[in-house]
Amino acid sequence: MVIMFVDQAKIYIKAGNGGNGIVSFRREKYVPRGGPDGGDGGKGGDVVFEVDPHLQTLLDYRYRQHFKAERGAHGQGSNKTGKSGKNLIVRVPPGTVIKDFETGEILGDLTHPGESVVAAKGGKGGRGNARFATPTNQAPRTSEPGIPGEERTILLELKLIADVGLVGFPNAGKSTLLSRVSRATPKIANYPFTTLKPNLGYVKVGDDFSFVMADIPGLIEGASDGKGLGLQFLRHIERTKLLLFLVDSAAENIEADYWVLKNELETYSRKLVAKPKVIAVSKSDLLHDESKTTLSREIDGISVSRFSSVTGEGVNDLLFRIRQELEMLSVKEEVEAKESD
Repeated sequence: MVIMFVDQAKIYIKAGNGGNGIVSFRREKYVPRGGPDGGDGGKGGDVVFEVDPHLQTLLDYRYRQHFKAERGAHGQGSNKTGKSGKNLIVRVPPGTVIKDFETGEILGDLTHPGESVVAAKGGKGGRGNARFATPTNQAPRTSEPGIPGEERTILLELKLIADVGLVGFPNAGKSTLLSRVSRATPKIANYPFTTLKPNLGYVKVGDDFSFVMADIPGLIEGASDGKGLGLQFLRHIERTKLLLFLVDSAAENIEADYWVLKNELETYSRKLVAKPKVIAVSKSDLLHDESKTTLSREIDGISVSRFSSVTGEGVNDLLFRIRQELEMLSVKEEVEAKESD
């Protein structure tokens, strides 16, 4: 069965209202002047978003868009507090960003299994009349209603979690490379925009190292203005540690193509384009020997690799280069963490 990939959804959430406090008086046969014994209302349930590692898409929230937690029970006589409402757990895939739709405020960025955030707090229960008794007012007939729970419209955005993000024009060979180095099965065909959704692949390099690679639909010049598939999928490589730029060997100007791609990314996010980069020319099996010798060895201060997913030429070298880059980044992060301590 093919599961539709949905990476954005808008839903409405409502936390439970607090229960009402009540007015009650103790009435027992042999207890004269029993006094007030009205209990407080229970607290309303919270709406909690929690990561479920078994989910991969926000598809469920295309069909269910209203979520309401249980309200608190009303207070009872004999100073009994009403039962608190149950929290409503809304399960989301790893990498989900929880935003307030009206203000744009990020309420949570959930990446790890079991991680959670309260997005709407349940209302507090109202006080019963026993709370209002004083020496001068021993029989109060006052109680409080429960406080309404918070409610808001939420925007859910899924950002896939990967180590390496593939960037390139349509038909640059991104999906072919992913299928070559992992067990991922992206759609591959000889026409533009065969990739219509992000794909993840688990890549193993040697016996002791692995990483996750993300393939997104191809960019074209003007994508930042909405051309092609626009920039709607770039959020899925925002979490990556490294960007792998793929340029087709058949391009008229390989270096110019790289700068177009980089410019489109920079228009989307300067933070994204500032990530470490590897540049590789795909489909090297189609290059003539003289073309290989004249191929730019360095672009933007970055050495250029070349490979062929069809013949396998250069693929292992590219993977080990990516490994080295990721290992250096890991060491750098460890040093920075120690310095911050």
